[in-house]
Amino acid sequence: MKKIIVLCFLFVWSSTIVAQESKDKKAKAKTEKVAKEKATKTKKEAKEKTKEAQKEAAPKKEKAANKTKEVKEAVDKKAAKTQKEASKADKKAKEVKEKTTSKTATKAKKEKETAEKAPKVADKVTGEYNGKKVYTGPRDGKYYINKNGNKTYISDDK
Repeated sequence: MKKIIVLCFLFVWSSTIVAQESKDKKAKAKTEKVAKEKATKTKKEAKEKTKEAQKEAAPKKEKAANKTKEVKEAVDKKAAKTQKEASKADKKAKEVKEKTTSKTATKAKKEKETAEKAPKVADKVTGEYNGKKVYTGPRDGKYYINKNGNKTYISDDK
């Protein structure tokens, strides 16, 4: 008798567990179905909204494309103008360069002629000062060469 009661108790207990699972499965199926329906609705709404937005954006895109075209044309015109100005500036620069080179060439010729007219005269050694040779220049200036290789002039007082 105890065994029968225990078996009945187990049967009732197992049926309640199985029954709860089936209820959970049904509830899950319903919620999934509702979620799918909502998802499809939101997808449809999103598609419709994007289509509307595209329809509204089409004229704006055309305006932007037209403006871009106009800007490109204006830039091209300015670039052509700038190129013309640059070529003119290059021509002027060449002319100036030619003029300056001719001027420098004539200056170089004049300098060469003046250098040839006045030949350099070597300075004369005239004595010693602190163990160094004393030189006398073309205008009677007296100097010696210091350890750095520079001329150091001696005053007449010494």
